Amino acid sequence: MNTEKDFSPLTPNIVRALNDKLYEKRKVAALEIEKLVREFVAQNNSAQIRHVIQILATEFALSQHPHSRKGGLIGLAACSIALGKDSGLYLKELIDPVLTCFNDSDSRLRYYACEALYNIVKVARGAVLPHFNVLFDGLSKLAADPDPNVKSGSELLDRLLKSNIYELIHVLESVPDINLLDYLPEFLDGLFQILGDSSKEIRRICEVVLGEFLKEIKKNPSSVKFAEMANILVIHSYDLIQLTSMTWMREFIQLAGRVVLPYSSGILTAVLPCLSYDDRKKSTKEAASACNHSLMKLVTPEDDVDDEESQTKSSPQSDGSPSKKESDLNGKSYCRISTRSLICCVLCSSDRPAVTLDLDGIVQVLDRHLHDSSTGMMTRIAVLKWLYHLYIKTPRKMFKHTDSLFPMLLKTLSDESDEVILKDLEVLAEIASSPAGQTDASGSCDNSDSKTELHIPGGVRDGQPVVVGCKVTDLSPSTPSMNSYFYKFMINLLKRFSLERKLLEMRGAFIIRQLCLLLHAENIFHSMADILLKEEDLKFASTMVQTLNTILLTSAELFQLRNQLKDLRTQESCALFCCLYRSWCHNPVATVSLCFLTQNYRHAYDLIQKFGDLEVTVDFLMEVDKLVQLIESPIFTYLRLQLLDVEHNPYLIKALYGLLMLLPQSQAFQLLSHRLSCVPNPELMRTVEDPKAPVKDKRLAQPHIDYSELLQHFDRVQSKHLEVRHQRAGRSEHPDRKL
Repeated sequence: MNTEKDFSPLTPNIVRALNDKLYEKRKVAALEIEKLVREFVAQNNSAQIRHVIQILATEFALSQHPHSRKGGLIGLAACSIALGKDSGLYLKELIDPVLTCFNDSDSRLRYYACEALYNIVKVARGAVLPHFNVLFDGLSKLAADPDPNVKSGSELLDRLLKSNIYELIHVLESVPDINLLDYLPEFLDGLFQILGDSSKEIRRICEVVLGEFLKEIKKNPSSVKFAEMANILVIHSYDLIQLTSMTWMREFIQLAGRVVLPYSSGILTAVLPCLSYDDRKKSTKEAASACNHSLMKLVTPEDDVDDEESQTKSSPQSDGSPSKKESDLNGKSYCRISTRSLICCVLCSSDRPAVTLDLDGIVQVLDRHLHDSSTGMMTRIAVLKWLYHLYIKTPRKMFKHTDSLFPMLLKTLSDESDEVILKDLEVLAEIASSPAGQTDASGSCDNSDSKTELHIPGGVRDGQPVVVGCKVTDLSPSTPSMNSYFYKFMINLLKRFSLERKLLEMRGAFIIRQLCLLLHAENIFHSMADILLKEEDLKFASTMVQTLNTILLTSAELFQLRNQLKDLRTQESCALFCCLYRSWCHNPVATVSLCFLTQNYRHAYDLIQKFGDLEVTVDFLMEVDKLVQLIESPIFTYLRLQLLDVEHNPYLIKALYGLLMLLPQSQAFQLLSHRLSCVPNPELMRTVEDPKAPVKDKRLAQPHIDYSELLQHFDRVQSKHLEVRHQRAGRSEHPDRKL
């Protein structure tokens, strides 16, 4: 640098010190410049002030000599400090040369440039806002600077700039003539970005500002552009600012109502994961739960109106439905879209007369959470509650998604949580019983299983075979109608039990009992019996019949069905008995217990007589043991009391003696033997041959049941089982142990 050049009003000593390689000497020069500028400020001599800034910028900060550039930067910072509140008048001249030095190849010089700009912004405070764009561009260059000192300096400058912006907004909010709520959609995104800052103080200030805005929103909800800000809240629902985002979202839903419905899928994407938080994030979880509950209440039956119908009620300009781009944003990929694009794609006003529920987007979000194995239990429960709610409120539209949802709903039955399974069964039961799922004339529910009929043999009447044929939609006059998905559900449920034997063993009884509460028990047993009649896996059929029989005999949920079967006085009850009997034949002991339940004691005796021809295994005897235990349970109290009437129930006693003869000398043998020893006056155990001892035979009161045909069916089924067991024994090195 030419030291002979005139740099007045800067003295030669100041010029020399600014060019020195030592920082301390440059600092002394900066102090002298500060004194000089203060004098010019006192004299109101703006011309000299501009002249000093120009010299420092052109001759020093933009010099080719590195030490001169460093001196120019510290000199410009000194000018800003001296100017104080008046620095805003000279900001462009002060900032531009400093920003130029951000591109310097020397990392030390870039650091000094950061330091100088920090001092300039600190003094100017809110006055720097008109220059925000250039400042932001400069900071963005230093954010990824390879030098850690430069990067650290840029972070300090970034926090200072944010702090200044917060303070300005806070001041503007208190000005009565300015309604900042009108402009809130323009800078709400920025506020939430700043809320994630690493500085605790900056976050505190931002929280205060946001809190003030939220108070104003609650006071004046009619003037708030909710629709323009809904997705902004969605994209900022990550960890650091999640609680604030959820709090705002909760208030938006409660204040704006159905205006937020087009953004439901995006809101659910943000809310659902929070529902599985533990107590460490209790506040966030509670806010998310409130959001979820309020949003669910907004869905009403009017949302089940077809799109064509809704278009006749409102024009395309006023339907409030989101665009395809927005739908994708809500359901799936919103995090990849810039905030500016996001704001451009939302609705332009919150007072539109009609809104459209984004049902497709919601179902997509719910289905994705069900498929995700990492989804928490409470989130899965919430997802299933949503599905149930949607099937109740919008059944017509929801059944369009049933085929895609059905496999995952079936898979969810294997969940580890009983509560999840209960909610899942509620959804499946609603699908199976909703009138919206009925197959119409046009075949809107195109399902081959829906056309299946349950053909139930009823024996003979007046010498002619009676077959009770009933569609799944109306199993009997005493049961509510089921739709075309009911039979499909039963088939797939049994298929799942067949493939997952552990599910059948651990949860089978629980699932079937709950279904009997949610749907009609007769429908459940009727359909399962018919399906098992065609089951090719005979071992599974036997196991399944044993499970169903245990439920039938022991569960409180089946009380009404047991009473219906106790007295076979109607054609419907007889048809049900025949239907169950034919499938129960897969398990001989279960068949006998069914006869005991229906008081068909003579037929039970006839069946036990055939047990001598069966392959008696340890498993078989264990089932007989369990039956003896059941006979001693409250379920069969009426049977034990009938032992007092020996004259009219000889076949009951003979059947029990038949079981006794099957048993080895075991505890069950002793139990049944002791029971039979209590039967009074054994001499009265005479059969029908004695005319003085008439036998009450229930079969005489049921002419439309062909018991001979039922016995023949039992023989055929057991022959198939025997053949299969022999085939297995031939392939196995260890056949079943026999007695």
